[in-house]
Amino acid sequence: MSDIFREIDEELRRDNLEQLWKRYGKYVVVLAVLVVLATAAVMGWRSYQERQATASGTQYQAALDLARQGKDADAAAAFAVLAQSSASGRALLARLEEAAAKIRASDVAGATAIYDQIASDTATPAEYRNVATMLWARYALEQSDPKLVIAKLQPLAAPTSPWTGLARETIALAELKAGDSAKARADFDAIAKDDALPGALKERAGIMAESLAP
Repeated sequence: MSDIFREIDEELRRDNLEQLWKRYGKYVVVLAVLVVLATAAVMGWRSYQERQATASGTQYQAALDLARQGKDADAAAAFAVLAQSSASGRALLARLEEAAAKIRASDVAGATAIYDQIASDTATPAEYRNVATMLWARYALEQSDPKLVIAKLQPLAAPTSPWTGLARETIALAELKAGDSAKARADFDAIAKDDALPGALKERAGIMAESLAP
C-alpha cells in the first residue's frame, strides 16, 4: 500500500486527480487528499515549533530527538509530560507534538482526542484552535461520523475564514463519505467556480465534481 500512496502523492503534486480516480477509486483518492490537507494545516505551527525548540530546554529537545529517531510512543509520553509542566505556549506545542507522535504510533483515537481538546479550549489562541480543528477533521473523517466533521468545520468554511477553501473541500469529502454524492458534487462545483479561492484548490474541486457526475 505504501507504493500506491507514494504514487498518489506524486500525482497530487501534479494535480492529476483524474488519473488517480480511474486507477484507485474515489475513497483512496479522498484519503490522499486529506493527507495533503493535513500537511497544509500543520505547516504554520510546525515552523513556529522549530523556532521555539532552540530555547525550549533539554527536556523538549530530548522529546524531539525521540520523535526524530522514530520512537513515537516514547516521544508522545515525553511530550505529554512537557504539556503538563511547561508554560502555556510551550505546553500547546508539546500537545500538538504529542498528537503527531500518537498518529505515527497508530494511536489515531488518542491524537484526535488531543486535537479536539485543543480546538475546544477557549484559552488557546484562535489560530491554533483552527489548526487543531482541521487536523482533527482530517483524522476523524477516517473513523468518525462524517456528519460530525461537517458540523465542526462549518465555522471555518465561512467566506471570511482564512481556512474557507480547505474547510469547504473537507466538508465535501465528508459528504462523499456520508454517501451524499449529489451534495458533495454541488459543493465541489461551487468551490471550482469560486474565484476567491486558490487555483490548485479550484482545479482539484473541478475534477472531483466532474468525476461525481451521473
